[in-house]
Amino acid sequence: MGKTYAVGLLSAIAASAALSHNQYAYADGPFSFPSFSTSPSTSIASQSSSSDKSPPASSSSTADNESKPKVRNDNPRTTSAGFDPEALERGVKALKEISSSPHGKKVFEVIKKQEETKQEDLTAKVAEFKAMQAQAETERQRVIYDEQKKLAQHQAQTKSQMARYEDELARKRMQAENEYQRARNQELVKLQEDSSIRQEQARRATEEQIQAQRRQTEREKAEIERETIRVRAMAEAEGRAHEAKLAEEVNRRMLVDRANAEREKWIAAINTTFDHIGGGLKAILTDQNKLVVAVGGVTALAAGVYTTREGARVIWGYVDRILGQPSLIRESSRGKYPWSGMFSRAMSTLRNTNKGAPSKNGKGFGDVILHPTLQKRIEQLSNATANTKSHQAPFRNMLFYGPPGTGKTMAARELARKSGLDYALMTGGDVAPLGSQAVTKIHQLFDWSKKSKKGLLLFIDEADAFLCERNKTYMSEAQRSALNALLFRTGDQSKDIVLALATNRPGDLDSAVADRIDEVLEFPLPGEDERFKLLKLYLDKYIAQAGSRKSGVLQKFFQRKPQKIEVKGLTDDILREAANKTDGFSGREIAKLMASVQAAVYGSENCVLDPSLFREVVDYKVAEHQQRRKLAASDKAST
Repeated sequence: MGKTYAVGLLSAIAASAALSHNQYAYADGPFSFPSFSTSPSTSIASQSSSSDKSPPASSSSTADNESKPKVRNDNPRTTSAGFDPEALERGVKALKEISSSPHGKKVFEVIKKQEETKQEDLTAKVAEFKAMQAQAETERQRVIYDEQKKLAQHQAQTKSQMARYEDELARKRMQAENEYQRARNQELVKLQEDSSIRQEQARRATEEQIQAQRRQTEREKAEIERETIRVRAMAEAEGRAHEAKLAEEVNRRMLVDRANAEREKWIAAINTTFDHIGGGLKAILTDQNKLVVAVGGVTALAAGVYTTREGARVIWGYVDRILGQPSLIRESSRGKYPWSGMFSRAMSTLRNTNKGAPSKNGKGFGDVILHPTLQKRIEQLSNATANTKSHQAPFRNMLFYGPPGTGKTMAARELARKSGLDYALMTGGDVAPLGSQAVTKIHQLFDWSKKSKKGLLLFIDEADAFLCERNKTYMSEAQRSALNALLFRTGDQSKDIVLALATNRPGDLDSAVADRIDEVLEFPLPGEDERFKLLKLYLDKYIAQAGSRKSGVLQKFFQRKPQKIEVKGLTDDILREAANKTDGFSGREIAKLMASVQAAVYGSENCVLDPSLFREVVDYKVAEHQQRRKLAASDKAST
């Protein structure tokens, strides 16, 4: 009987396993299958108890499942839910047999213990599930907190980016407004400059018109004066003519009588002379010896005159070539001949000795006003040159370069005077026209220079005119030969000649010429202090001392005495203002400026120099200087 129950229980378990394996066991409601133990009787009892308790659940589940849609049944042996009841029936049958067996109570106790154990496991699982649920909730809360924190950070970052963007927009807006305001200010400044330029042009036009009217008035006044003088002269001439007519008859009679007496006297003298000449010629022609002597004497006299004239010319040419000044020299402190200018040089030396050679600028360097550093350097060179001559040491050659009109020639002249040397000036442009004679003239120049007892400073202005690079294509053969001659004469250090070259373009000089140079001095344009000193110097020379020159005895009678210029209100501040305006002017341009001021003063009515006239001339010359610079710049750009 026990075997039969076991076989039935195994068959039920196998059927249920087959149903679970095939997944075709479906029911209309939920089913609860207890777990099976190793004991077949316990499993059967569990199935029996569950089958006893299952009808109420099944009825309730049936009621719940009526509202659900029914599943399609593809197996005709199963119910509509797909559940095959055949295995369940066999299980129920086995349970019935178990319940009728004597071991049923034990089976149910075992099942009960299994159920209790299962309930404890379920309780533990429930607690574990609740703990996991609480942990999940905590994790969810942490995730929510992290998300909120990230959201807050993102919002703060977005807000910061928005603030930065708004700040950037505001800054760009302010920058655009500033650019607009700057452009507007520039436009206003340009409009103001245009307005001031137009006003200045209108003022200049008005002043030019006033000057033109003033000149017209002066011309009319001069014309009236000339007409008055002409009328007065005509009246005086008519009076003199009338007086002459009254005395003409008497004078004519006296002249006629005097002329008749003189004519008679001269006729008698001529007749006597011709009588003597005729007698002499008659005696010579009649006597052959006298005729030969007369012809020989006349021939000898003519030959003597011609021989004397040509001999004197040859001798004078030789003397001029040996003792005279070379034709290349344009200016020199030495005379043309050794004996010429001795008295003037002695008087000049005596004057300098008595006066101690003072200078107008108070620094012992003549009228040359240079930058203090350059002036100190030239004074050192002059002292060194003087000491070099006294110690019989070789001289040092110099190169002066800089813009035109910066005092290179004047500095060389003063350097020669301060060092006790003679001075000679030549221009490089005079060498090219000599052609093939240039070499001979160069040698004559150096031979003449060596005859100076004091030593001679030979200053060559515009040296780049014939001392340029020898590889230049436009350099003629004569210029190249002259350059070679100068290089030959200056190859060694000389104890007689100081060679000083001046040029505006030192880069054009030949490399061999540059090798002969020992000292290089740059003469820049004068600064504001130097311009102020030059203005004061030329103001004293052209304005204050104008008209105070000493004239000779004859000039007092035949020349009109020049009118002295009166200076009113021209202070050092005004000269400082003019020095500031004349930026870029050379010393020569400042001298021309003061000469223009002198001309403007002489052109005025009262011959008075006041600040307004001085400023007017300065402004005009400054504008002229700027226009000249613009024209020079445009010429350079076009070339």
